[in-house]
Formats: sequence, structure tokens, C-alpha cells
Amino acid sequence: MAERRRMSYSVHREVLDEEAMDEMGQKSVSKTSLREKVKKTVRCSGPRMKSCLLGTVPIMSWLPRYPIKENALGDLISGISVGIMQLPQGMAYALLASVPPVFGLYSSFYPVLIYFIFGTSKHISLGTYAVMSVMIGGVTERLAPDSDFMTWDNVTNTSIIDTVARDEERVRVAAAVTFISGLFQILLGLVQFGFVVTYLSEPLVRGYTTGAAIHVIVSQLKYTFGISPERHSGPLSLIYTVLEICYLLPETNIGTLVASIITTLGLIAAKEFNAFLGKRIPIPIPVELVAIIIATVISWQFDLQQKYGVDVVGVIPSGLQPPVFPDASIFGQVIGDGFALAVVGYGIAISLGRIFALKYGYKVDSNQELIALGLSNSIGGIFQCFSVSCSMSRTMVQESTGGKTQVAGALSAVVILFITLWIGSLFEDLPKSVLAAIIYVNLHSMMKQFLDIPALWKSNRVDMLVWVATFILTLLLNPDIGLAAAIGFSLLTVIFRTQLPKYSMLGRVPETDIYKPLDEYHQVRQVPGILIFRSSATLYFANAEMYQDALNSKSGFDITKLLSAKKKLEAKKKRHEKKEAKRVKKELKQNGVDVNREPNMEEQNHVSVIEVDPERDPSLPRAIVLDLGPVNFLDTVAVKTLRSIRKDYGEIGVEVVLAGCQSSVVDNLQTAGFFNDKVTKSCLFTTVHDAVLYCQSAITQSQSLENEEIAATHF
Repeated sequence: MAERRRMSYSVHREVLDEEAMDEMGQKSVSKTSLREKVKKTVRCSGPRMKSCLLGTVPIMSWLPRYPIKENALGDLISGISVGIMQLPQGMAYALLASVPPVFGLYSSFYPVLIYFIFGTSKHISLGTYAVMSVMIGGVTERLAPDSDFMTWDNVTNTSIIDTVARDEERVRVAAAVTFISGLFQILLGLVQFGFVVTYLSEPLVRGYTTGAAIHVIVSQLKYTFGISPERHSGPLSLIYTVLEICYLLPETNIGTLVASIITTLGLIAAKEFNAFLGKRIPIPIPVELVAIIIATVISWQFDLQQKYGVDVVGVIPSGLQPPVFPDASIFGQVIGDGFALAVVGYGIAISLGRIFALKYGYKVDSNQELIALGLSNSIGGIFQCFSVSCSMSRTMVQESTGGKTQVAGALSAVVILFITLWIGSLFEDLPKSVLAAIIYVNLHSMMKQFLDIPALWKSNRVDMLVWVATFILTLLLNPDIGLAAAIGFSLLTVIFRTQLPKYSMLGRVPETDIYKPLDEYHQVRQVPGILIFRSSATLYFANAEMYQDALNSKSGFDITKLLSAKKKLEAKKKRHEKKEAKRVKKELKQNGVDVNREPNMEEQNHVSVIEVDPERDPSLPRAIVLDLGPVNFLDTVAVKTLRSIRKDYGEIGVEVVLAGCQSSVVDNLQTAGFFNDKVTKSCLFTTVHDAVLYCQSAITQSQSLENEEIAATHF
């Protein structure tokens, strides 16, 4: 790379404070009123209505211009591949949601079609997702536990679970919480709340999904071992579940365990083989579909359910469910879970959507994505679906097999429709342990996220702390409460960082107007008689006191002691003058002089006076410049702090000026009453260099006056 050419420049201008800058730049004082803003917002016109319609229903803008020759073949191959992949994943993730497997197929059909119409991402694959499914499962098992559906079997004289009634109730609960989560997403999208995803940082999301993956794995152990542990809810439920599974291990069904182990090992080997052939074949081998076909055939041929007690999927009804509005009586019990699902589902989808949008050069509308996901979930809830989001594995398949638009997603929904209507019942003998094995293998990418810890340790330890804390909170408090706690912890780290910024004293780079920290640059020199102080964070109530303390510490002298000494000297002066006045008054009274009249010059000379700080301490600076460049807002506490700093240092003869204030900071100072008849915008300067030049000029004038006074005294 060629060496960068160094250029020099020279600027000649007057020193500018904020008043001079406002006058020179003709600062606008007019502000748009609330009435005008509302009027502009609700104003309707033809172009605006068209833009609003195309923005709300994006398919109307891109589908009429769909390039069939360029995209049709790739979308067709991609849609079929993803549709085949949706079959085993939908059935497996339905087990996580604790609903019958067929409802996983419904959740892979209706929401995908809705997103095809309203979504703005061209590449993400919407549908069932492990983290969302396990969160749904927590709700369904909490509100419809097995214990509520126990019946007495007169034949065996034992209690059995009415699985039909239990599954019906769990489907009602899943549909209700899905509907509520969709309404939350629609509402957030309508109020332009898409920025909420900014509170879900990448370390938080990855730590959260890793913790949720552990919940997913633990929830599937009962299918792997063929045991029936009790359902635990609330904090530490994961630990209780693991302990109970360990206690029930002697009751393991060997046939179920063998089927799960063989499937897991076979899938791992097949996926590695798929990766090896990735560059040689246009589409990956659907190993999961092959696995469930082989497992179903073996289970049917050898009657694993009757002979070995292997738990199978069971009845899979053909056709689609009629729409049913969710049970409103459940809404109050699931409103918190619905909000958590809304935030998590949106955060995962928009994060992945932005990755592919950046890669292929298009824009994803964050607010429209909220509305699209909300419609997918709310309408899906009416058709007995459970909450959906974007799957990384399916999205990678959709993109790698040539998918370029959401037409691929619509075609995958058509594949699921075909399976649901005609061939879904063929998988009734599929062992649930095989679906659990599919889930384990699909979670391998999330398990690789543990490698984030050493990487973050090297790059940013605060982010590593957020990752680890989120993971632990998700494990201990469950995905719903854990998410809220993780967001709270993440925000606390931001507050701590603003509370503990880096405070620096600045010096000037020789022969430039650039100012850098003295402790970071060897050639930077302090400006004589002037201290330049800067904080790396904004200034507000949480760090205002520390800002003042840091300034006192960095300045090299104790302002509190100086002020205290000055006040003591002033008090001593007043006491002495009062004492002398009494003495003179007493003497005059003894001499018969009227003490009520004004004393003459001779009498005044009898009263001694104590001089307060007659000579200036040469160790004190002449001026302090507060560099507020990094500050983007000030609250009332911060303004009071700055006012206090100016007052305190002014009392000991040190002038304090502000530099580099942004417009918002100037407005904050104005509205908080910082300016008055004595303090004007002339103490605010556009740059640090302007402030330094002003202070140097003031110091020169002050020294000239002092020299004149000294000369006059000697004369």
C-alpha cells in the first residue's frame, strides 16, 4: 500500500465562543411544534399512501418484478430442500413445545406463508426454532401439567395420564401464548419500536441461546432414556430435573436408548460426510429425512412399541386444523411469557436477517420485521401453531442451495402442506427418541458458541462477562426470567462503564492545535498555567460527583481545603474587625465622642484590617478548560455540578471555561438555567484550542495588570 501523503494546512480566524459561533453561523432558533409534527405525520397524499402500502405489504413491490429466469430454479431447489428439512425439525421441535408432532408441521406452514407476504428479508427461513419451542414447552407444562390429567385405570389398578385431554389443553395454551406474542410484536412494530433489538447485544444473544440449548438438551433426556420425570418449574428447575433424571436412570428403556444413540452417531457421521461433499453436490443430502424414514420403517417392521416399550409419535391426523380463536381466559396467565417470546423471536430473526442483508446488499426494515413476525405468530395462533422464529441451520441451507427470495420459503411451505395432507400419517411409528437425537445434532452449532468465551476474553472482557452471566442466568432462572435478568445485567454493565470512565489531563501536541492525554503521549506538553480536563463518558447523575472528584484529584491541589482555608480567613477577618470596632467604639465613648456619627479618617485608621489572600498562590493554575466533546447530554445534576465547579474554582481565582459542547449539551445548559447575567455563552468555546487561546490571552492581560499594580505600589 502506498504511503499516505501528508498534507499541511493553515487556518487564520478569530477565537470563537458559542455566542460568536451562533452569530457567525446564524443559528436557527425556530423549532417544529408538536402540532406541526402531528400534522405532518397524519398528512396523507397519493405518493405517501402508495409508499405506506408497499412498505406494509412488501410482496407487492418485489413479486411483480420477480426475475423468473435468474431466480426461479434456485428458489425451487432451495424451497424443496428447506421443506424436506422442515419435516423432521417441525416434528422434533413440537416435542420441545410439549404438543403433538403434527402441530410442528402446522407451525412450519401457516407462519411461513404470512412472512412470505409481509417480511423484508430475502434469505431467512422462518419456522420452528429450538429456543422458542423450549420456552413454549415451559409454559404448556406449567399450565397443563401431567398431574392435572391423571385418571384411574380399573384394569391395572394404577393411575394413568389422559394424554388426549392433556395434549388438547397444551395446544390451547401454546396457541394462546403464541397469539399474545404476535400481538406484542405487531404493537411494537406499529409504534416503531424496532430499536428494542439494540438491547440484545451479540454476546447476550449467543450466551442466551447457548443456555437455552442446555434447557433443550435436558428436556429431551426423558425421550432418550425412556423415563418420565416430574415437571419442575421456576428458578433452579433445570438442576432439579437433572437430579431427578439421574435418580431415574436405573429405569432406562434400553431399546429407546439404543435407538437414540445409533441415530445420534449416524446423523453426526452423515453431516460430516455432507460437509465433505458440500462443494461437489449442488444440494445437501437430507440426512434427517433419511433418518426418520429408516427409523420409522424399522420401528414398524419390528414393532418396537409393543415388544420393547419404545415411545413413538402416535396418531398424526391428515389435513389441516380449522381456525379457532385462542382461549382468552388464558391470556392473563401467559402475558409475561408472550412478551419474552416476542422479544427473543424478534431478536434472533432480525440479527440473522441483517447478516444476510449486509452480505447481499439490501435493507431489512426492523419495524416491518416486527409486524411480519407478529402477523405470522398471531395468525398462526389462530390455526393452533406455536411461536416461530428464524433457524440458522435452515437459513444456511436455503442460502447455500440457491435461494434468493422468500419464494423459496413459500415453496417450502407447499412441501409441508403436501406432507401434512397425504403422507404425514406414515410417520406414526417414528420413535420419539429419534426426534430427540435430531434435536441434539442440530444443537451442535450452539454448543460451539462456548468458544466465544476465550475469544471475548482476548477482545473485550466486559462482553465476555455479559456472555457468561447471561448463560448462567438462563440456566438457573429458565429462559423467560433469565432473559429479563440478562438484559438488566447488560444494561448495568453500560451504567458501570459510564460511572467509571477514564479521566485525563490533556496537553498540546507541539506546533499543532491537537490535544491528547498527557499520560499516553511522550511528546505532548501541558499548556503553562492551564489545565485541560476530559472524561471519556457522558456526564449525568450517576457519575457527576465522580467527575468533580476526578477533576480535584487530577488538578493536583485540594479545592476543598483551599476553600475551607479561605472561609476561615474571612471569618477571622470579620471577628477581628468586629473586635476592633468595639474597642474603637469604647475608646471614643470614653473620650466623650458621639459613637453614632460616621467615623473620620483618623478614627478609621485605628481599626486594623486582615488581608485575605493578598498574594496569589503561584502553584495554582490560571484557568481550567473542561473538554465536553465526549458528552452528548447533561441532566440537571450534571449542570449543577458544572455550575459548582465554576463557582468553587472561581473563588480561588481560577477561571473555568467549557469547550467542544455539542448542540444538545448547549441546549441542556440553557434549559437547566446554567446561564444568567454573569454567566453567558462566552464561557463556551467551539474547540479546546479556542478555549486555550482565550485563556492564554486572559492570563497575559491579568499578569500585565498585576505587574502594573506592583510597579505602582513600589512607586
